[in-house]
Amino acid sequence: MLGRFDSEDTLQRVRKTTELSLFRIELSNAFRLYASYMVHISCFTGGIAQTNGYLVESSQGNFVVDAPEGFAAWVKKSGVMSVEALLLTHQHFDHCQDAAAVQKEFGAKVYSFAEFSRELTLEFLMGFVSGTRFEVAAFEVDEILEGRDEIEVAGLKWKLAHVPGHSLDSVTFYQGELGLWFGGDVLFEGGVGRTDFPNGSSALLMEGIKTKVLTLPDETRVLPGHGGETTVGDERVGNPFLTGL
Repeated sequence: MLGRFDSEDTLQRVRKTTELSLFRIELSNAFRLYASYMVHISCFTGGIAQTNGYLVESSQGNFVVDAPEGFAAWVKKSGVMSVEALLLTHQHFDHCQDAAAVQKEFGAKVYSFAEFSRELTLEFLMGFVSGTRFEVAAFEVDEILEGRDEIEVAGLKWKLAHVPGHSLDSVTFYQGELGLWFGGDVLFEGGVGRTDFPNGSSALLMEGIKTKVLTLPDETRVLPGHGGETTVGDERVGNPFLTGL
């Protein structure tokens, strides 16, 4: 009887331990799901190149990714009172045309791979094409991202990856727990970034996509600089530019 009692007692303890472990797993999953609902992402598309700018609102604060023409006014009109940071995927003019306005209007800290540079903005190309003087309003970069692997903005940790090829200063932002990837002009739905600009390199771009983007989980949401949202998995399977990678 004593042996049987010990066996049943042990079994009950195992059951309780298992139930507690399952409860913790369920609670952890529920928390992750709850956290995902606490982040709201809105997309604005504007400017001559129809560039996307993103407003990310969370329980810990708000920030934006890229700043195309008209973006600052749109953010203000949305009712957002504070913006902690502006994350620039790169400094091509269509992605940073409203950076100075966002910085001035909201006091946002600007994060960029490098200091502001008129060579990086490619504004001279825009001026040549339009036949008129074109200039991006200068802005101050508060946080230089070159050489950094991670930043924390609005209570969220973002992993950084330098993916040149489209632009020398292209940097991507990945949040693994929420499955979000802001890639600028690195990867699009059914396409990749142009490499026919000064300092462009198809080889560098494709190598970066292979080693720093396609290594992310398939369900990762791709929030690009142009066009609609997609996922890493969809592009891995259906993007013709990625065949053979």
